[in-house]
Amino acid sequence: MFILEALASAFDMLWQVFWPLVLGFLLSAVVQSLVSRRTVAAALGDASPRSLGIACLLGAASSSCSYAAVAIARTLFRKGASFPAAIVFEFASTNLVFELGLILLIVLGWPFLGAEFAGGLLMIVILALLFRWTLTPRLTTQARQEAERDRRGRMEGHAEMDMAVTEGPFVARLLSARGLTSVSHSFWMDVSALWLDIGLGLLIAGALAAWVPDSFWRGFFLSGHPRLAFVWGPLVGPLISMVSFVCSVGNVPLAAVLWNGGISFGGVIAFIFADLIILPILDIYRKYYGLRVGIYLLAVSYVAMVAAGMAIELLFQVLGLVPSDHHVTALRSAPSLDYTTVLNLLALLVMALLGWRFLRTGGLQMLRMMEGPAESGTRHDHHAHHPHH
Repeated sequence: MFILEALASAFDMLWQVFWPLVLGFLLSAVVQSLVSRRTVAAALGDASPRSLGIACLLGAASSSCSYAAVAIARTLFRKGASFPAAIVFEFASTNLVFELGLILLIVLGWPFLGAEFAGGLLMIVILALLFRWTLTPRLTTQARQEAERDRRGRMEGHAEMDMAVTEGPFVARLLSARGLTSVSHSFWMDVSALWLDIGLGLLIAGALAAWVPDSFWRGFFLSGHPRLAFVWGPLVGPLISMVSFVCSVGNVPLAAVLWNGGISFGGVIAFIFADLIILPILDIYRKYYGLRVGIYLLAVSYVAMVAAGMAIELLFQVLGLVPSDHHVTALRSAPSLDYTTVLNLLALLVMALLGWRFLRTGGLQMLRMMEGPAESGTRHDHHAHHPHH
């Protein structure tokens, strides 16, 4: 009975976020298909505000998969990007992407959408300042030496693939056979990279919503003591994220459960930011950059997340934008015949059409390369497929 209740709660949340997920993946795929990664590294060669700003914009326009973001950041670093710019790109690509904002809007409401994007920018500014004050040349040299060792993490092939169509006007590129093929490949590459995290997030959120009483959460998050909760929420939010093993947009359902349980507004935001310090990602940092640099990234990331969470809650409190109601309807909204159903059916149709194009143009071969070594990814020539199929 308890298991069925948890599964039902997970499905209810999936039903609410399905069409925003598909729309987000589609828009991300369009951008990835039209913006070449080959020119990115050259624009990120130093840690100047201009380079960090470009890193932020390019990250926000890329895939939202945390593992892919980490792998792409190392690839950019190895190709000449500065270490701060590569890490800023990584954070922007998981915290400032369209699909995350859309799901936050649907599940938690517009104040969380605004706080996520304003807080994400603030966190990146804090992170850049921390790099400027604490990142030594010795650490940077060590990071580069370790990055060149070619140790594998996840999504190595994803990081090396560049499927952008860059010749001709924007609309012509998008509607061309090559453009449609590129969009279908980028779309299904992101779906395959993220389905496990999204599914895991929904299942954990469903289990917590069904099995853990609200009284436990209210006590744990110090809901009866607003001043303590203001500090405690951002401090503990990233730690919960670390041990949840759920990253990217998959942690939004968990954030909804925590908010429903009484965590502070800033605690929710800090929790969502922390998808890049979950334990598997920290292990990849260790493989990519060495243990010392991995610990350094954990420390500066945690400080930036906590500080941004507290600052954004304080700002939203002053502006009167922090919601007073902790009840999340998406946790208890069963499917019904409404606009969500219509949009979900349209989303399924889009997935089917892109899936047909994907299968007809060598997509399965590309997926096998995505998790393979970087060398196989570099050999992958997207234009070698037969786009006129």
